[in-house]
Amino acid sequence: MKKILLILLVLLRVSAVTAQTDEYRAFIKQAQDFYDKKEYTQAGEAYSKAFVSLGGKGYTDDRYNAACAWSLAGNKDSAFSQLERIATKANFTDYTQLTKDADLTNLYNDKRWDALCTLVKKNKDKAEEFLNKELIATLDTIFANDQDGRNEAERIEKQYGNNSPELKKLWQTINRNDSIDLVKVERIIDKYGWVGPDVVGGRGSQTIFLVIQHADIKTQEHYLPMMREAVKNKKASASSLALLEDRVALREGKKQIYGSQIRSGPGGEKWVSPLEDPDNVDKRRAEVGLGPLAEYIQYWGLKWDVEAYKKQLPEIEKKEK
Repeated sequence: MKKILLILLVLLRVSAVTAQTDEYRAFIKQAQDFYDKKEYTQAGEAYSKAFVSLGGKGYTDDRYNAACAWSLAGNKDSAFSQLERIATKANFTDYTQLTKDADLTNLYNDKRWDALCTLVKKNKDKAEEFLNKELIATLDTIFANDQDGRNEAERIEKQYGNNSPELKKLWQTINRNDSIDLVKVERIIDKYGWVGPDVVGGRGSQTIFLVIQHADIKTQEHYLPMMREAVKNKKASASSLALLEDRVALREGKKQIYGSQIRSGPGGEKWVSPLEDPDNVDKRRAEVGLGPLAEYIQYWGLKWDVEAYKKQLPEIEKKEK
């Protein structure tokens, strides 16, 4: 399943429809809840209801996640139906995601699997035909290195707890990998500048951002002006920049602007880090292509109540000092 991570929540969306109704969003949320509870058949059925609510249309990522649910439920026909649809009609290109996703292992022995992989690989190659393939390959490796550990950390946190020795040990490995990835990305930037989708595709461009996002504060401060310029030149997305702006602001002792940063306490409790002007956060988020904060924080089981948040803000600020 495509994980909706803190830094990926709005960055990997590829729209197949022009609008998303409240009914559609409700069914998608229901499907995600069923998936989290390992009720995979119910999750697949909820995704199907979402697509019906839009006249058979849906977001590419939602169809992909529906395929994952159906695969885990043992319904190969429905899983392939969703995957083949996004491969043929939405030109799905994420070959790495497709071939590494553990949710889809039930499909490997099916005669349709190789044909599907071939089609997605063909889509990927066509999309990257005029791009820097050597850099893309390097950045694909960096992306996997960056995300694999964090996906595993999510699983370990759920299994052992936020303050467990297992999670601490894993984060040591993640931090070590982040340092290695940063050296590689800095070499790329030094040689090519901030490379955008026109050079390394959407995934490659996103990887540059992710590595900087996970770096130390001095590195983030150093590259923040360059990323601002990259957004102006359409080499980076405004939504990515918003996340980096928030992280830097908090590290500098200021309040975040877009509400992208969520913190966890020792007991696993979560909250939205100190936020500037909470009343108008959704207006600012919309300006950079981010969805409403209420939808964003649902992933962490949080509900957005702006009046309650303003009352809690002094206590939140104390927690983070």
